[in-house]
Amino acid sequence: MAFPGLRYSKWALLVFGAGGLLGLAVVSVPVPRLGRVASVAMAFGILALPVALILDWRRKTPAAPAKRRRKAARKPRAPTPRRDARRRR
Repeated sequence: MAFPGLRYSKWALLVFGAGGLLGLAVVSVPVPRLGRVASVAMAFGILALPVALILDWRRKTPAAPAKRRRKAARKPRAPTPRRDARRRR
């Protein structure tokens, strides 16, 4: 599956696509009652899509927070010896 987290959106698009295919069949072969079913299926798919997107968005599991690495305990450094100010020119 391309988008495993979009369960409801996939179903809404599937219903809309099925209605589109039924509509194409009605145009090809005139069947009056099937035209009503096709238009209802497409309308339901379009109306259900925003609701499905919101449900999928709310259902989405939050990303795991990035784990912070602890800094390794450093050994205390010996202080660097200071240069004599008179040597500098």
